[in-house]
Amino acid sequence: MSKHRCGWCEGDLLYEDYHDREWGVPVKDDETLFEFLILETFQAGLSWITVLKKRENFRKAFDNFDYKKIAKYNQDKIDELLDNPGIIRNKLKVNATVSNAQAFIEVQKEFGSFSDYIWKFVDGKPIKNSLKNYKEGPATTPLSDTISKDLKKRGFKFVGSTVIYAQMQATGMVNDHEVSCFRYNEV
Repeated sequence: MSKHRCGWCEGDLLYEDYHDREWGVPVKDDETLFEFLILETFQAGLSWITVLKKRENFRKAFDNFDYKKIAKYNQDKIDELLDNPGIIRNKLKVNATVSNAQAFIEVQKEFGSFSDYIWKFVDGKPIKNSLKNYKEGPATTPLSDTISKDLKKRGFKFVGSTVIYAQMQATGMVNDHEVSCFRYNEV
């Protein structure tokens, strides 16, 4: 018998695997939080599957999402990234990745970890929604608006409310699995 999944991922094995293993699982380590921040930034204006298909290319191009290395990227490295056909070559997003790595480190200095900073917005516990159909899910919420504004104030770029809400879903700050999905009660 097949498992019932959220409708957005059905029919694509890569999407289904991502849904089954990662999406909505609470992430508390800074390295993974940074990876998702970068991927969600590049996803802005595009479909998530586009980014997912290029994820390994991003991993190689961006030094395994090592924010300490990325924060030190110079113009030569940025030019190299902009010539890389394996990633999304958007100059503003590539530059934002470097400045976001720098801002990420500053947040760590202030709060001890980025995880401590970001999870404080939900008191350390995922918000569990009750969606019957994924299409009922919001693109933004007042909370994603608040987080977005705070991140922008701290120097982050490409962190609009829609990007932040997608980040919250991906990293388990909010559980937006459909209530009939087998993962709803697992995450």
